[in-house]
Amino acid sequence: MTPKERILAILNRQPVDRLPVDLWHTPEIAAALRNHVQVADDFAMWRALGLDKIVWDFMDYRTEAGERAGGQSGAGAESGGSRTMWGVPLQDIQAGEAHYAEFGSAPLADFNTPASLDEYAWWPKVERFDYDAAVTLAQKASPQFAVIGPWVSLYEIYCQLRGLEQSMMDLIENPELVEAILDRVETIQTEMMKEFFARAQGHLDLVFISDDIAGQKSLLLSPRLWQTHLQPRLKRWCELIHAHRLRVFYHTDGAARPLLKPILDCGVDVLNPIQHACPGMDMAELKKEFGSRVIFHGGVDNQSILPRGTVDQVRAEVSNCLRTLGAGREGFICSSCHNVQAGTPLENIFAMIETVQKS
Repeated sequence: MTPKERILAILNRQPVDRLPVDLWHTPEIAAALRNHVQVADDFAMWRALGLDKIVWDFMDYRTEAGERAGGQSGAGAESGGSRTMWGVPLQDIQAGEAHYAEFGSAPLADFNTPASLDEYAWWPKVERFDYDAAVTLAQKASPQFAVIGPWVSLYEIYCQLRGLEQSMMDLIENPELVEAILDRVETIQTEMMKEFFARAQGHLDLVFISDDIAGQKSLLLSPRLWQTHLQPRLKRWCELIHAHRLRVFYHTDGAARPLLKPILDCGVDVLNPIQHACPGMDMAELKKEFGSRVIFHGGVDNQSILPRGTVDQVRAEVSNCLRTLGAGREGFICSSCHNVQAGTPLENIFAMIETVQKS
């Protein structure tokens, strides 16, 4: 089977020759892998490693001055420009071998009423997204690989705009502002998705909704507040995506167990990353409770096992994921829980890939 055939078969709950293996990586890891297999681009590297890569097709944005703003997913090692498309300043951070673009000051920190939002100059304009580049990438990738795009978010963007601490306070003290900002965040991205879906028809497979609602030990907001402010919006996006015959890939790190059922009830098709080191995220229990409803993606710990474990520990970790999340040889796309970080031993990455390929 080709990588795309294998991914689509898992999504459709059809038989596969083996479970798929995906990989999320930082630019530093991508460069190291390209150098190892002696190829010039990521597509050749993914093919050389036998990865069932789901290719990220996230949207770039151009300001009215023609400058590139930070990529659609906000901060990250590959962000461009001095601000995100939402006007959030970016700061270059060098941490050992890794480079990151981290968020600076929250630009909406002093915009405390719904009416004041009209004065904010950085609301993205739907026509300024770089649809042509995204369509070109989708067309290049889709013959061999599954394609996921664009990246959209709700509360993550809210937190970037208002600051994390203020965002938590807003949920209690200023719910009208929460709704007003989220209305704009939702509407802009909804219109962008409609335009992109029309242009990239036939070359997309999944849409990436990223909205971290949990930390390492607990939820970041109460179920009641999530259901009030975010659940209806997630449901609308799932309905839009399904209307275009695409799948919903939903990402939240952390101890998200108390909200998994209502998240899936919105129409989520693929759940990522299954951070099983967190309370409530036991893989066997999740498979038993939700395995008939959702495809799991991720599972392989990249906080300790991948960067610091031995090859044998990596193999044991991957085998555990296959045995639990991949029970019955269905419903699971094995991958690192998040981007494999700079400095991770390449032999550990190879051990992860090979363990799945030989299963």
